[in-house]
Amino acid sequence: MTHKHSVMIIGVGSIGERHLRCFQATGRADVLFVEINDGLRKQISERYGVQGFADLETALKHRPDSDPQQATRSAVAVVATPANLHIPVAQRLAEAGFHLLIEKPLSTSTSGIDRLQQVVRERGLIVGVAYVYRCFPALSAMRDALLSGQFGKPVEIVAVCGQNFPTYRPAYRTTYYTDHATGGGAIQDALTHIINASEWLVGPVDRLVTDAAHQVLDGVTVEDTVHVLARHGEVLGNYSLNQHQAPNEITLTVICKHGTVRWESHQNRWRWMTRPDEPWHDQPNDPMPRDGAFIIQADRFLDAVENLAPPACTLEEGVQTLNVNLAALASVDQRCWQTIGGHS
Repeated sequence: MTHKHSVMIIGVGSIGERHLRCFQATGRADVLFVEINDGLRKQISERYGVQGFADLETALKHRPDSDPQQATRSAVAVVATPANLHIPVAQRLAEAGFHLLIEKPLSTSTSGIDRLQQVVRERGLIVGVAYVYRCFPALSAMRDALLSGQFGKPVEIVAVCGQNFPTYRPAYRTTYYTDHATGGGAIQDALTHIINASEWLVGPVDRLVTDAAHQVLDGVTVEDTVHVLARHGEVLGNYSLNQHQAPNEITLTVICKHGTVRWESHQNRWRWMTRPDEPWHDQPNDPMPRDGAFIIQADRFLDAVENLAPPACTLEEGVQTLNVNLAALASVDQRCWQTIGGHS
């Protein structure tokens, strides 16, 4: 490498702060950020030794890559605002020539996405959506094994997931989580990760039916428990997720014609079985530091900007998962099966 990338983080709440420190950790980025909260902006600036701006337009006037002496730098932005603001913020940044890593979910509606895709094509920009499960080494290794064909054709995928949300997100009652319009609720906040990972493994969802309810979490009315039946083409899907149980566990099982594979994120491993009378064969991975997958994600996005590899999750894949989110919410309201946009 002959230069570092200029990376602008838009919003430094918990996930934006994580992106900031993980792009720093790659050693490949000079980072600045935008944060409208004065106290948080000062805190993050002092904590990481980086410059913060109160609004995007001011930050754009001070972007390091605009310096003629640094013209070889790539301009990268990470959009970590509430989900309903992702597309308008991304649109402004794309018009300014930034490659974009947009937090999940891509949005809370499809409004503005066609225009964003048009600008991205016209400007030749790289865009990824930050579905970080694709950067977990154990899940990536399991996918490679599936794609090799050694277990035969997938026929079913089953996910059982849960986490005690108040433990890991104690401020959930006062953030975007409280309202579907800002990306809240278990479907858009958590299930979307599982759906996107599953689509990565066995292909896109084309129809689904969803049941969801607010069961436990105090201080909110959005759903905290979700059950989904889905079709990924010929593959049947079954998803169960809640945000209130004590165990912090994700188990994602793919049943194939000649064997079964399972990712257990909480055990940092994937495992497989091909005969009913044998034990599981475990494929453990090295211990993952807290930010490990996010550093991998940052590195992979910078690789994409350098045309070394595609983004871990492309804009088109993010749009597909957004359509699944919206169909799941519609299914809860209408109590019926939904067909995903673009599929018959």
